[in-house]
Amino acid sequence: MVRILRGLAHKYFSDEEAVILFLLLVTGTVFVILFGAMLAPAIASLIIAFILQGLVAKLHKMGVPELVAIIGVFVVFLGVLVGFIFGLLPLIWTQLSNLAGEAPRIIRELQSYLELLPEEYPHLISMEAVDTIYRQVSAEVAHMTQVLVSFSLSSIPDLVALLIYMVLVPILVFFFMKDRRVLVASIGRMLPPQRPMMVRIWHEVNLQCANYVRGKAVEILIVGVVTYAAFKLLGMPYAALLSLLVGLSVVIPYIGAAVVTIPVAVIALFAFGWSSHFIWVMVAYGIIQALDGNVLVPILFSEVNNLHPVAIIVAVLFFGGIWGLWGVFFAIPLATMLKAVFAAWPVKESEPSPALSE
Repeated sequence: MVRILRGLAHKYFSDEEAVILFLLLVTGTVFVILFGAMLAPAIASLIIAFILQGLVAKLHKMGVPELVAIIGVFVVFLGVLVGFIFGLLPLIWTQLSNLAGEAPRIIRELQSYLELLPEEYPHLISMEAVDTIYRQVSAEVAHMTQVLVSFSLSSIPDLVALLIYMVLVPILVFFFMKDRRVLVASIGRMLPPQRPMMVRIWHEVNLQCANYVRGKAVEILIVGVVTYAAFKLLGMPYAALLSLLVGLSVVIPYIGAAVVTIPVAVIALFAFGWSSHFIWVMVAYGIIQALDGNVLVPILFSEVNNLHPVAIIVAVLFFGGIWGLWGVFFAIPLATMLKAVFAAWPVKESEPSPALSE
């Protein structure tokens, strides 16, 4: 056992830079797990600044002074943030509250649909299974309704914290963009002066993660806006809420689209019944998903290294279990970072055993 451990240490940790990088990765992971919730505004601000930096760089290449580009992009960011908080967010909350109020009617209609299944398919589903499904769905809907109703004065501390975040995040975003070089240089001074492997990994991760995060933000915006326009045109109820869900579903490849199809189909069914209107809604939704997967994704992520679907699903489950929603969103960039680290990690050939050398 000792010989095996010594061989692994010689093969993977004989380089001093590899040992330092390993310690940095472990320390950073532990730090985020322990203090991630406390530093959520700073982490969110860093991510937003990272996304906006691409637009700043493009404006700077077009001849716009860097400070002017930073201020201009920051003003646009503030406008979008204000529009979301005072425009879209109240609309989504209203639709969510209305949906909770109509939940009992939806449950009753769902029961009538479910009761027809044992009659039409007696060999596939029984009345006991229908009752079990109905009780589970009713319990989940009742719990969600209770959560919405309980959102009252007891939530004031959370609202105060949210207001503080709304002030802190824009300030941090501005200084992260403005003093980016100073902050990066400060971190660089704490690392070894000769770090070719770290530089190679940094350039690879920066390229891949930047393209992915910025492309994913654009994809969410485009898919959400197009879905909202299509649902409004077709008279779909709760268009803003559903379009938000559809937009956010692109964060989780393969799984997100399958999951969000259920509420879209259920609400369309209860709104229009088994009619041509229901078919048109589902056809429009299917076209949006097809265009997203076959046109938009290849355009936005042409420079991103593709990961195997199994690797993507495992990364979503693992990082989502550790960091929740942020882990789900950044599962693919984190998996790409690990792939870049493994590809650049220095591996020394094992020393030949004495028996072979003789």
